[in-house]
Amino acid sequence: MRKLTNLASALVLLLACALPSAAQLPYMDKSLSPAERAADLVGRLTLEEKALLIRYDSPAVPRLGIPAYNWWNEALHGVARNGYATVYPMPIGMAATFDPQLLEEVFTSVSDEARVKYRLARTVENPSNYWYKGLTFWTPNINIFRDPRWGRGMETYGEDPYLTGQLGMAVVRGLQGDRSDGHLKAQACAKHYAVHSGPESQRHSFNAEVSERDLWETYLPAFKDLVTKADVDEVMFAYNSFEGYPCGANKRLLQDILRDEWGFKGIILSDCWAVSDFYGENNHNWVKDGEEAVAAAVHAGMELECGNLTPRIPNAVARGLMEKTDLDEAVTKLFTVRFALGEMDFESPWDNIPESVLCSEEHRLQSLDVARKSMVLLKNDGILPLKKDAKVALVGPNAADSVMMWGNYEGTPLRTVTLLDALKARIPDIEYVPGCPIAAELVKEAVDIDGIVSKLSDYETVIFAGGISPKLEGEEMKDVDIPGFFGGDRTSIMLPAIQKQLIAALAKAGKKIIFVNFSGSTIALSDEDKVCSAILQAWYPGQEGGTAVADVLFGDFNPSGRLPLTFYADDSQLPEFTEYDMTGRTYRFFTGKPLYPFGHGLSYTSFKYRKPKVRTLEDGSKVLVVKVKNRGRRDGDEIVQLYISKPDDAEGPVKVLRGMQRVSIKARQTVTVTIPLDEETFNWWNPESGRMQPCPGNYVLAVGGSSADNDLKKIKYTN
Repeated sequence: MRKLTNLASALVLLLACALPSAAQLPYMDKSLSPAERAADLVGRLTLEEKALLIRYDSPAVPRLGIPAYNWWNEALHGVARNGYATVYPMPIGMAATFDPQLLEEVFTSVSDEARVKYRLARTVENPSNYWYKGLTFWTPNINIFRDPRWGRGMETYGEDPYLTGQLGMAVVRGLQGDRSDGHLKAQACAKHYAVHSGPESQRHSFNAEVSERDLWETYLPAFKDLVTKADVDEVMFAYNSFEGYPCGANKRLLQDILRDEWGFKGIILSDCWAVSDFYGENNHNWVKDGEEAVAAAVHAGMELECGNLTPRIPNAVARGLMEKTDLDEAVTKLFTVRFALGEMDFESPWDNIPESVLCSEEHRLQSLDVARKSMVLLKNDGILPLKKDAKVALVGPNAADSVMMWGNYEGTPLRTVTLLDALKARIPDIEYVPGCPIAAELVKEAVDIDGIVSKLSDYETVIFAGGISPKLEGEEMKDVDIPGFFGGDRTSIMLPAIQKQLIAALAKAGKKIIFVNFSGSTIALSDEDKVCSAILQAWYPGQEGGTAVADVLFGDFNPSGRLPLTFYADDSQLPEFTEYDMTGRTYRFFTGKPLYPFGHGLSYTSFKYRKPKVRTLEDGSKVLVVKVKNRGRRDGDEIVQLYISKPDDAEGPVKVLRGMQRVSIKARQTVTVTIPLDEETFNWWNPESGRMQPCPGNYVLAVGGSSADNDLKKIKYTN
């Protein structure tokens, strides 16, 4: 037995050793399946014990040898809130890679680090031995980023349901591992179910109303993918209400759809203190008190609460709101997971992962690789790539901010390379002028724009590191209320005024401006597009982000990222934030002219597409085949994107992404790209069934390097 210096854990194990033999207690018999062991254990628990065991911070039950376990852990883009770990770009940046295989590899590395951290927490003295130390991760966030003002959109994989589903499934596979032998490497959780994407300031009381078509066409597909194809082990319900019922008490969502229609067998989890939102005048005001709230959540399907109401369950039973047996299935599922993880036995098949994987060189290089591939070159008049001996100055509020680069729900890297760090490595005496803050309201003194410009008088080319920050956009920020930002969301997608003024002044002074925009969301850059020579979207790029940006600017890496979001021209192109109807939202329903379309991204080479063809293979399956030529003198990666549209559906989306493939093409070479056309490629809204399903009819297949019509080669196709 490993040495356990944590007193509570040691006591539990000593008591377990004093229990009768495993032959008499089946739940201790490792030859039985996790489900069999859990079923036996649950029958030995009291109602009071069960009520506490379905809390996120489950206490120990010494009499049965059950150790304490905290279900709450985070791994949004690396193991979070648990000391040193590799920090990858935020999910919105990872989405810009359009590469599911890359994300599966990333989250395999994340789960490797998680396994080591868990083992260390269990074998090394640590007073806070459980919170953020476990193997149950409340990620990925697969909500649709329907409105660029939502502060938590940077946690998602963008505005498209197909892209979100493909990348979300990759995350689940990487975290959970191969489950064929009954073991579970780590647990993933799809959140926040459902119809949830702001405003943050109203999330505890907001009621989302959407059409049936929008529900099934936009808000549910990614959740269905993760449940039915990736076998995600947990689903977290959202704070908001849907159709007048809090999501956690919504039997249509949790039972009719999730359980009955999709066949979800895993754990339903509450968002944190969401059940407490069921009552109270400032919340949903749906029930009278905590007993009614927790009873309603359990009856709707909740099996694990992040909150503090489960101790009221015995009172709820005494009041006739629940039955004593209502918790049995929930507790059985929870212990099935704990046994499958090896958490109850203090052993698992992943115990031999070496401690050296933590913040390893391999993982650092992987973070750098993802950051490079996430960079989206929005504009380039030819100034990029810079020459190795280029004389440039660096200015701007995000040039040296390492914490900004981590995003939110972050871990702590051993080191972070800012853009200033990376440029200093190339140009030791680079001129750096911090210049303006992110927003003028964040500092007391006035910003001397003329003085900043005068300091740069000897420089023709300026790299401006601007954008916004996770300090201003994010999850429910009650202390953020300045022009353009409120409560974690934004009230405007325009670049903060002080940055616009400084960029305009630099342009007026004749500077060639390379604008590097750090943000977790769309920024309206119409004015900047007119005066900047180049614009690079860098997101919140993680610990190696500065190196990734510099590598792109100087041409050591040919940019290949693509926008997972529409970059609108200005605020006037956005519908009302609180309106969940998809009309006019995202590239799928927006009929205006965006500044940069979904899927857009430039390269230092160019690609030419031939007209695509549909072919039938020997097994009867169909594929779309297209030849793509690299016309330039540099090798490059192209993201081949397949969109479909249905011309006879006037109320449907303009086009929808249904296939993608990253291909590396040598200079002057041509490759043949093959994209499968299966039944799901032609999933379309069927008003008769009220569901998305393969529909016969006339379609347009369009393939190219972005969603913009002039970038697409189209053919008609009858399914």
